Amino acid sequence: MKYSALRTSLIGLVVFVLYIGHANALFFEHDPDDPDTKAPMREGEKAVIPLDTKDPVYNVWQQTRDDLMDGREPGPINIQRFPGGPGFMGIPTFFKLPIALTPEDLKAGDVDVAIVGAYTDMGGGGRGAAWGPMAFRASPSVSGWGAFSMDHMLTLVNPFDELTMVDYGDAPVDMLSTERSMPAIREFIRQIAAVKKSDGSHVIPLIIGGDHSLMYPDAAGLADVYGKGNVGVIHFDAHYDATKSLFGHLISHGQPVYRLIEEGHVPGKNFIQVGLRGYYPDEESFVWMQEQGFRYHTMAEVEKRGWDEVMEDIIREAKDGPEYLFISFDIDVMDPAYTPGTGTPEPNGLTPRETFPLIRRLCAESNVVGFELVELLPYRAPGYETVLNSDRIVRECLVGIAMRKKGIADEHYLAPLTVDDDQD
Repeated sequence: MKYSALRTSLIGLVVFVLYIGHANALFFEHDPDDPDTKAPMREGEKAVIPLDTKDPVYNVWQQTRDDLMDGREPGPINIQRFPGGPGFMGIPTFFKLPIALTPEDLKAGDVDVAIVGAYTDMGGGGRGAAWGPMAFRASPSVSGWGAFSMDHMLTLVNPFDELTMVDYGDAPVDMLSTERSMPAIREFIRQIAAVKKSDGSHVIPLIIGGDHSLMYPDAAGLADVYGKGNVGVIHFDAHYDATKSLFGHLISHGQPVYRLIEEGHVPGKNFIQVGLRGYYPDEESFVWMQEQGFRYHTMAEVEKRGWDEVMEDIIREAKDGPEYLFISFDIDVMDPAYTPGTGTPEPNGLTPRETFPLIRRLCAESNVVGFELVELLPYRAPGYETVLNSDRIVRECLVGIAMRKKGIADEHYLAPLTVDDDQD
């Protein structure tokens, strides 16, 4: 017992020394009294148990090292030993990409897309979404990287040739508090999106979660850059995630939509929801959505009208709104046959054949300024299909962004060689 107590004390001392030693490092803490960022406090709402702000490790989770730029010039860092390889080879960054650690790295590298891990999990009850980013980095996809990367067959576009992309590490997350994590993640995303490229556009943050509480800070961080009301959201989900209060909590994986509307970051008319089914939302919630101006497409509508017609409506609506678009993709929108490793699976969902083209088209035919994939719980699935399909969803998004950068503006563009053998 005495050795255990000594070990605990030593760990606490080491953490304290590290905390003091990096006193000048960057924090993502917000001012709780800042009227531009504070959440509104309504009658009956209050904090229940206070936090010990004098704890020496109170802010360690959001404190960056102060030596990130020591001994080097700003820019992406390629940590791979070889120029490329198959998917099972290499140090597991996102898609084996170079890493970047600071906004200066993004600026110097003229980065198009910064991919971020965000391991929020308390917003869903701590069920395993924290492991999503790490599992994604170690994706079972055999697709090559670096010199081994290949064209996306349907479009013959290779996003890894067309785009400059990096693994930007993980967002700051307090693993014991969704509420504390939200403002820190929001500031982290804002810093990424605020970086301007040489062509005047901004870096696109692409977030891998993590539970769906992430939609709130991710979309709010983008609105901080592009302006409140100027960002539209396409929300792929089996559930509408606009619950006002849940056991007294005002933010969880089932509440980000309400918070964004309540605080004015994204008005209801700028929301498009896709894939709703099961038992949530209920009648009262549907009425509220209509009052807010939501556009939504349930699986009941798909059954009645057919997927092709619904897909065209979604794409048309994405273009008929704000200039900037954020895509929030909860993997439970897909049928659990394809993504069983998620927190709240619902049968009768979308298939890969329905999902992949829509994501690619949205990212090619709209001005997407951010993307998130959430509710990836890899250890809830017995196989590898959840991570494999999640990997492909993000790849389809990257192909679309690359197509837009190349100037491929045709609706539902497919390379002629891939759709016609020309033997008639």
